[in-house]
Formats: sequence, C-alpha cells, structure tokens
Amino acid sequence: MEKATQAIISTMTVHQTRLRVRYAETDQMGVVYYANYLIWMEVARVEFCKAAGFSYEQMEREDGIFLAVSEARCRYLYPARFDQEITVETSLSVAHPRMVQFAYEMRSSERKLAIGETKHVFCGRDLKPVRLPEKYRINFGITVAVPRPR
Repeated sequence: MEKATQAIISTMTVHQTRLRVRYAETDQMGVVYYANYLIWMEVARVEFCKAAGFSYEQMEREDGIFLAVSEARCRYLYPARFDQEITVETSLSVAHPRMVQFAYEMRSSERKLAIGETKHVFCGRDLKPVRLPEKYRINFGITVAVPRPR
C-alpha cells in the first residue's frame, strides 16, 4: 500500500515572541522602518521553532536543512514607535515535507500593527529543494498517513 503525506497544522497553534522597539529601528518620521517587520518575523520564527522542540541552527548545522524564503508578505496596519513593547504571534498555516508557511500578527498592547506570512522551501546545503527529514516532521505537525481505500 502506498503512503501519502498529509499536511496538518502544528499541535502548537501560536507562539508569542516579545520584543521592544529600538531607536535604531525607527525612521526619520519616528516610526518603525517597514523592513524591520520582516526581521521581527524571522526572530519570531526562530523562537517558534525552539518552542516546537528543535533548534533551527542545529537543523542547519547538523542536518544541512535550510528554510529558504520563497515568499514574504507584510500588511502594515498601524505604525509602531520607539520603546513600544511588541508581541509577534507566530503560527504554522501550512506544512508538508517540501515546504512550510508561517503566519504572523504583530501587536502593541493597544492594537494590531501588522500581519504577515512567509513561505519557505526546505533546501539542502546546495540550496536545492529537499524533503524534510522524518525526525523534524513531528515538530512541524507533519504526519504520514495511509490513504483510505476508494
């Protein structure tokens, strides 16, 4: 019987990462420069992985598996400012052995500031797409299921 890979959402639904806006992250208007939101998403993604039970860095170093960004999107809703505490809520929206997609919501204590997504392809050291090794699939909520008879 042939096995089929099923994509499911991780058992860890949302992880929160807290950070404080540094002065260097603001522009001449006193608001956070737009590209810093992508950096915050990366920081939150690494923390999500730690909370899911594995080290992003260790996966790269020991197994040669990299999460190459193939798409990134951010929608800005309200400006963040210097010294605000920001919470980045990170979740998996799609995961299967060849790619993973994360969703992000950035908030201050009083409002939603931005929402975003990043889509990643699993790659080897040669930057060619690979299948995620079995040992990491549980961390991404990926299971292998036997197809139902028709």
